[in-house]
Amino acid sequence: MIVDCHTHLDLLQSEPDVGGHLAAADRVDVCIVLACPNDDRTLSNEKTAQYVSDHVNKMVGFAVVEPTRDTLDDAALATLTQELHFSGFVAYCSSSGFHPTHSKAMHFYAALEELGAPLFFHNGDLDVSSDGILAYAQPYLLDEVARTFPDLKMIIGCMGVPFVDQTLAVIARHENVYADLTIRPSNVWQTYNMVVAAHEQGVMDRLVFGSGYPSGNVEACIEALLGFNTLLGGTNLPTVPRGSIRNVVERNSLELLGVAHSPIESGAARSQKDAILENQGR
Repeated sequence: MIVDCHTHLDLLQSEPDVGGHLAAADRVDVCIVLACPNDDRTLSNEKTAQYVSDHVNKMVGFAVVEPTRDTLDDAALATLTQELHFSGFVAYCSSSGFHPTHSKAMHFYAALEELGAPLFFHNGDLDVSSDGILAYAQPYLLDEVARTFPDLKMIIGCMGVPFVDQTLAVIARHENVYADLTIRPSNVWQTYNMVVAAHEQGVMDRLVFGSGYPSGNVEACIEALLGFNTLLGGTNLPTVPRGSIRNVVERNSLELLGVAHSPIESGAARSQKDAILENQGR
């Protein structure tokens, strides 16, 4: 099973690339659609929920929240989970400008832990820009969250780039914290260092696969990962067992996160997905 844990579709754009997202979703068993952090988060969530419900066989939705500004009482969470059918939540601490352990955020995490809903922290980014507060993107800040709410399932997006070492330390310490192995295939050295560091730290089983769509292409990401040991062919640099990498790509991440979903895959979609794996010598 291939779960793409990291995709976006900004449905508040004048011409959202729905066709591109659907094509990417067809190449995996199921994808998580992270609602985008627009100024109107309510509308972003509503549009995302509608889109996911139209393609529920292939998609799972995560609602965007900003705990220091949004009303997230029991009624609001019930609307998001029971009426809009979101399976999890996504927070953009850095770009939204709130500290991950802000008191209002901590109250929100407590509610999520009780709900049993996972939380994706989209704090770091492979394409680091000047937007947002970089200090709030540091994964070590999530250690306090994980210690306070040990049953809360969390994903650190984009391996916490540019703070990968912090990410590895946090996921090594907490059994319910995972890291999203979203890569840029063209960033060979960055990809190499992330995967080798995770292997040497012994946390390959704590990684989940993501493409980062639309910034990333799912086929290119899978091919780069499964062909990992050829990235620096002809060198004496350390390699990583191919089976460990394949396990990340084929991990049932929804099961890890406690998200119920039973996709019924079409023959055409299965053929596309199998072709990607076979091209890399599954």
